[in-house]
Amino acid sequence: MLQFSSIKLTQFRNYSFQQFSFNKRIVGICGPNGSGKTNLLDALYYLCFTKSYFSRADSTSVQQGSNGFRIDGAINNGPEALQLVCILRENGRKEFSVNNEIYKKFSLHIGKYPGVMIAPDDVQLITGSSEERRSFIDTILSQLSPVYLDHLIKYGKVLQQRNGLLKAAAEHQRLDDALLDILDEQLIGLGNAIFEARNSFLRDFIPLVQEQYISIGGDNDQVELTYESQLLKASFAHLLQQNRQRDLYLQRTGQGIHKDDIDIQMQQQPFKSVASQGQRKSLLFALKLAEYLVIKNKKGFPPILLLDDVFEKLDEQRMSNLLHKVCNEENGQVFITDTHKERLQDAFSELGLDYQLIELSKC
Repeated sequence: MLQFSSIKLTQFRNYSFQQFSFNKRIVGICGPNGSGKTNLLDALYYLCFTKSYFSRADSTSVQQGSNGFRIDGAINNGPEALQLVCILRENGRKEFSVNNEIYKKFSLHIGKYPGVMIAPDDVQLITGSSEERRSFIDTILSQLSPVYLDHLIKYGKVLQQRNGLLKAAAEHQRLDDALLDILDEQLIGLGNAIFEARNSFLRDFIPLVQEQYISIGGDNDQVELTYESQLLKASFAHLLQQNRQRDLYLQRTGQGIHKDDIDIQMQQQPFKSVASQGQRKSLLFALKLAEYLVIKNKKGFPPILLLDDVFEKLDEQRMSNLLHKVCNEENGQVFITDTHKERLQDAFSELGLDYQLIELSKC
């Protein structure tokens, strides 16, 4: 089983220096708002993904008034004991190492120590733009397949080059057709590979989400999820060729897998328009639980599960259903934060769980 045994934070967010030991599979973290509960979860996420769950810039994770941060974590993967270290140095350079072996590319770490985070703002997965849902699917597939992650990174770079060429052509009133043809060829190969991976994955993933939704919500609302991609209707090569003049005019690439989405409907209407708050929350947790189960089945062991402030987001019955699934039915390590100590204790006791409770105070 994948399990953190300790973590040490130096100049990370609100922590000048703090060390935590974890001696149970279920870890509750309680304290008032501003005490660092979410920051502790994010530090664990850093060690799984080499980056923050909440912000793109590493500099925002540095304690105010400090230069750089360090996160040290001890994790066991079965009989194997490992030391994970993430350092952001004063010059802004980030380093990540496992047992003192520094990665040359952070992407090599993704998927080795998988994790799933559920946080309050994740409702954007339901109500937000298509980018939110693409990122969600890409995060899952990147943990399952290094090849997929490599294709995704390369696609992003080629897309950026193509858009740069389109912009330069508009500025200089001259297009290098040969270079555009080369970039199109590269984009098509990578895009087709990503499309096939997403399409294949979602055929099995969507029914799993629907199953988890019914299990959490306790009702039979018919929620329909559909993979939407321009490549379902035409070849990528045809789309790029057909829209080349439009792309030149708009100075960006308007077709491709970077436009993919998951359409969510209920009663043949957009889910976000007709669903109640409870239904939205149930679907969010269904998506995340499906992610958890897919990773577990593929890896052969459950990922680290990080639940931030979930008690505020679900009613008592839905919360009980969720905790039973992730704490009783599964055997992975779970970290859960809440502002109310008694609420955590009552929930764990009701489920008969052996747990550790960490109490934080506001600095």
